[in-house]
Amino acid sequence: MKGNDYVKFMTEQVVSYIELPKDERKQRKLEHKAQRPQPPIGNRWFGALPFAIKSFFKRAE
Repeated sequence: MKGNDYVKFMTEQVVSYIELPKDERKQRKLEHKAQRPQPPIGNRWFGALPFAIKSFFKRAE
C-alpha cells in the first residue's frame, strides 16, 4: 500500500466514525471495553510489581 492510499483509507475511516451518531459511538466504545480481557487483580491494582516478584521467586526455586 502506498502512502497516498494509506492517507485516503485513514481519512475514510475517520470521516465514517465522525458521521456516526454520538449514541452509537458510545455504544461501540462500551462494547469494545466489555470484550477486552481483564488483567489479574494484582496487576490492575499494583501494576507489574507483583508479577515481577512472583517471577523472581519462581526462578529461585
